[in-house]
Amino acid sequence: MQNNPHLFIAALLSFIAALLHIAVVIGGGNWYRFFGAGEGMAQLAEAGSWTPVLITLAIATVLFVWGLYGLSGAGVMGKLPLLKPALGLITAVYLIRGAAGLILPFVSNHPQVQQNSIMFWMISSLICLVFGLFYLFGTLRSWQQ
Repeated sequence: MQNNPHLFIAALLSFIAALLHIAVVIGGGNWYRFFGAGEGMAQLAEAGSWTPVLITLAIATVLFVWGLYGLSGAGVMGKLPLLKPALGLITAVYLIRGAAGLILPFVSNHPQVQQNSIMFWMISSLICLVFGLFYLFGTLRSWQQ
């Protein structure tokens, strides 16, 4: 946490999210349901399909890499390639997902949106917004240095 506590916390949050995704794979169908992946993913997991495993592990990998970029921006580890644009992109993805998730369930009838409850959308979107704000404040600070 040398010189950017916001990015250090953001990195920890991304690592926790990555670990939770791995736990969902291990936990199986009921964990997919509980964490809002949808009934289709839960049923595929219960049927032994590799599709939910691969999708969830891909998400976990992305979140883990984002955590590494957070640590790099925080000055805890060496500078990763394209650090500034990567932090900007990570921040944007978290904030856009957070904002979109607060709006989409009320304006879209798409099955991918409607398969999850309003509660899922609100909680997951607020989580993404919190993550995004930590990345935003930390990224702005790193750009000023």
